[in-house]
Amino acid sequence: MEGFTAWLLRHMRDQDALGDVARRAAADPDWPEGPDRLETFTAHWERGHATPAALQDLTDAWVRYASR
Repeated sequence: MEGFTAWLLRHMRDQDALGDVARRAAADPDWPEGPDRLETFTAHWERGHATPAALQDLTDAWVRYASR
């Protein structure tokens, strides 16, 4: 099973919130390598002062990833 980041980056061309999250992750030189848990990625964005909407989009992306 591929990790969240690899899965996410496959959606960079999507023209929706998932694509927005993917593009933001791809552009972030400090994007976490792991561990592959939602808390890893939300904590990173919270430290970067992400908006509540961006954090929700990240959570929604994680739910899609986890439910596949």
